[in-house]
Amino acid sequence: MAGTTADTGSDWRAWQQSWDRQQEWYMPDREERFRVMLDMVEATVGPAPRVLDLACGTGSITDRLLARFPDATSTGVDLDPALLTIARGYFAGDDRVAFVTADLTDPGWTAALPHPEYDAVLTATALHWLRAGPLATLYGQLAGLVRADGVFLNADRMKDASTPRINAAERAHRHAGMDRARAAGVLDWADWWALAAADPVLAAPTAERFRIYGEHADGETPSAAWHAETLRAAGFGEARPVWASPSDALVLAVR
Repeated sequence: MAGTTADTGSDWRAWQQSWDRQQEWYMPDREERFRVMLDMVEATVGPAPRVLDLACGTGSITDRLLARFPDATSTGVDLDPALLTIARGYFAGDDRVAFVTADLTDPGWTAALPHPEYDAVLTATALHWLRAGPLATLYGQLAGLVRADGVFLNADRMKDASTPRINAAERAHRHAGMDRARAAGVLDWADWWALAAADPVLAAPTAERFRIYGEHADGETPSAAWHAETLRAAGFGEARPVWASPSDALVLAVR
């Protein structure tokens, strides 16, 4: 696994870890989500899967996938040039991993992938950037990428609008914990990106990233039930949540 890259002097492991810590500020149960995700990968397609790490960011899923399943392979796909710079640096020299730059809202994005099908497509904390229409379209494309009896797993913020009081209590409790962590010096999203913008190697890709996305995309967070229903309509045979926290859920779909 990569550490400091000689040609740039960048410590990609440190950037990878700092991204993980920043994400954990928003999602204290993040590692538990990853554990259950990989449990379900092993249960459904075995310990040596060909994986598509969808909207991969810095490669957090791929990092945990390969640590647990050394015979797995992963294709990471994303559009964010800064996060892909970190991912490519971190996994440099590991021939189990490939990265592809692609826009998931482009109808032809799958043509850039090195394989026509995958045992498992995994994603976390990413697809809430898409609105419901484009997400449903993406699910149809994924049904064509996942092999027969293969799986798709999506871990993300999934809100249930039918429980407003529960939602409000959960949000207040979660944000109180975030405020305490913030006071102790934990980086938030804006802080992390400010550090990236100041880094000599990441400055240019970070500027390009904000040119592409702006400050944040205007996505949606439909319920886990919506995700399961939409996945079945897209061509998956079965779909349901297999894990949930008070704020997030992990939906598993079997082709």
